[in-house]
Amino acid sequence: MEEADKVFLEYVVKALVDNPNDIKLDRTVDEMGVLISLTVNPADMGKIIGRMGNTAKAIRTLLRIIGMKNNARVNLKINEPEGGMRPEPKFENAGSSTKTVDQAMEDLKGI
Repeated sequence: MEEADKVFLEYVVKALVDNPNDIKLDRTVDEMGVLISLTVNPADMGKIIGRMGNTAKAIRTLLRIIGMKNNARVNLKINEPEGGMRPEPKFENAGSSTKTVDQAMEDLKGI
């Protein structure tokens, strides 16, 4: 019989995505607690993560509440799609030479 946390997660995720048939859930239990790995269609990844990760945080919070009710620690891992594109961090003055701490302090004194 499937556990309540997995059934809950499947219900919520299917309601959020456009491709509910592409959802894959893997539930493992060890001494650290329960780990549920979620894989969705790459086109649906943004719907699961949400703005600033708020949707994913909310889902994780609800799973932890379900876990507390069942005396278990539940964690959610959202698998990145293959070939996923994380935005590269943008650094100011990228490509320019690195300044020493002393040079940076001199620049700050001039402000």
